[in-house]
Amino acid sequence: MATLVLVRHATTASTGRRLGGWTPGVHLDSAGEAQAEATAARLADAPITAVYSSPLERTRETARAVARPHGLRVRTRRGLGEVDYGDWTDKPLGQLRRRKAWAVVQATPSRMAFPGGETIRGAQARAVDATEALAAEHGDETIVCVSHADVIKAVVAHHLGMPLDTFQRLDVAPASVTLLHLPATGHPVLGRFNDTGPLPGSNGGGGA
Repeated sequence: MATLVLVRHATTASTGRRLGGWTPGVHLDSAGEAQAEATAARLADAPITAVYSSPLERTRETARAVARPHGLRVRTRRGLGEVDYGDWTDKPLGQLRRRKAWAVVQATPSRMAFPGGETIRGAQARAVDATEALAAEHGDETIVCVSHADVIKAVVAHHLGMPLDTFQRLDVAPASVTLLHLPATGHPVLGRFNDTGPLPGSNGGGGA
């Protein structure tokens, strides 16, 4: 049974202020660097064999911190990347909340297609495909996938059998850890979700 450690990237200066999306050149701020190091310390004793990341800078920087104690290199997978928000990319959240389509994103995200971007359903499908492929490739190993809040929420919703239209009920904090066990046969198991506290035990607890 593969264990996926899904880590949201740590904070940037835009976190909570702008809809970052695929904006290039967005790096962790000083608080984010500290968060990434804290998450790395929490996972330092976990039996991690590989670290994967979304291609964006903020995820790669978080992933490098997590990979360092294990002597691993970070490998990128586009399937772990953020939702392509198209024309909404890097717009202030306060401005976006005033748009009629914001209600669609919040209430029925399965129906949302971002102008010039992708659908949330499409982003979910590619992220699920990416994580399933990595789980199959790594067998019974524990691997880290550093991604983004909406992507992690969508992957978890899929594996828990939740309709995509309920995924906004989930919250994924910066630098948080979510454990998802994906057996070759049988149902997925969510071991931890949005965890920012200490991970007990020398092996990180919960299979991490």
